[in-house]
Amino acid sequence: MNLIIDVGNSIVKLAVFKQEKIILKNKISLQDLQNEIYDITKEFKNIEKAIISSVGNLKKSDLNFIEKYFKTLVLDTSTKVPFQNLYKSPKTLGVDRIALVSASVKNYYKQNVLIIDAGTCITYDFISYENKYLGGAISPGIRARYQSLNNLTANLPLLETKTPHNFIGNSTTESIHSGIINGILNEIEGTISEYDKNYKDLTVILTGGDADFLSKQLKSSIFANSNFLLEGLNYILEFNTN
Repeated sequence: MNLIIDVGNSIVKLAVFKQEKIILKNKISLQDLQNEIYDITKEFKNIEKAIISSVGNLKKSDLNFIEKYFKTLVLDTSTKVPFQNLYKSPKTLGVDRIALVSASVKNYYKQNVLIIDAGTCITYDFISYENKYLGGAISPGIRARYQSLNNLTANLPLLETKTPHNFIGNSTTESIHSGIINGILNEIEGTISEYDKNYKDLTVILTGGDADFLSKQLKSSIFANSNFLLEGLNYILEFNTN
């Protein structure tokens, strides 16, 4: 069994894999990491390996605690991956994007795949049927757009995410919802369309915290998978230990 640890800025996602199946998945605060790891060691005696993906601030003490219990791989840009990386600045490629591309190799090998991760940022990552990662795009996520309107203007309110009632907003509140949500939907649809023009038999994966919200409103054919990043991390761990 493998332990997967995905560390964000304040939230940590943990998963226990038995071969390719998730048998435990939790979301905790960074402050609770060591206690949660300890509880997992008590519940699952057969975990031997762990992988850590961190885009947040993982403390050295937390890393030492994890390494005390498991043979641990810390994912970074030097880690062996199952694809050819053609990114021009590979050392700046986020570990979350590396994991997502690896998941596409595992699940859609020798296919043209566009992975859309809708979270704090919306990232687009493309890997060709030749197993070559070409890059993609990064734009602000849903909450970042709501917050920026509030932070960078004097009078616009900070709203909770909501599907707009009408395309034409008939109030400031509805105009904000329409601008942000329809703007993102059109961005995603437009991006998919551009890739579809240039690459045959395109497979599109939508993942991330806002995937469920967005998938219900998109017209393009997509596969929504909220566990895609965790699956990619598990595959990288196996790829580096087998």
